[in-house]
Amino acid sequence: MYAISLGDDGAQLRPLEPWHAEEFLAHVDRGREFIGRYLPLPDIVTDVESSRAYLQSYAEKAAADTGRIHGIWTDDKLVGVVLIRKMDVGQGVAEVGCWLEPSAVGQGLVTRAARAIIDWAVEQRGVHRVEWQAATANESSIAVARRLGMTKDGVLRESFLYRGKRYDMEMWSVLAPQWRAAAS
Repeated sequence: MYAISLGDDGAQLRPLEPWHAEEFLAHVDRGREFIGRYLPLPDIVTDVESSRAYLQSYAEKAAADTGRIHGIWTDDKLVGVVLIRKMDVGQGVAEVGCWLEPSAVGQGLVTRAARAIIDWAVEQRGVHRVEWQAATANESSIAVARRLGMTKDGVLRESFLYRGKRYDMEMWSVLAPQWRAAAS
């Protein structure tokens, strides 16, 4: 297995695989309410079996080159996730997402991890457009999109039904030439 350093604080980005099911479930449990404010993950990952199935779905996406999931570790503890929810290399489009448990908020971990995964998508897989979706109420996620140099493409009004409530979703994106220019 490989690990990508996320900086001098020892944080690492590592692939998440089905054999991490128990650790992944413990992570979701630590952040269940916090993560569940805007993401259905806590409703999907409820026990070891569903945790393993969720990670297996990403193992299958990785094998098909249509997605990836990586954990963010600090002090050898899984505290967050950055993922490529979907990727179409032929079209050159990928959607990146993330979450953290409360103990890891405010350290820049998601921004650093997202940079690493976007670099990989653009430079290794030739993705031209990287998308980021966030509920308009999710100010933290929108702040990450801004820090990543993304442009707000628009708002999908009441497009996401979650726990009986409809949410407006903001679509943000960065194009490969913009990403490379910002990196130079």
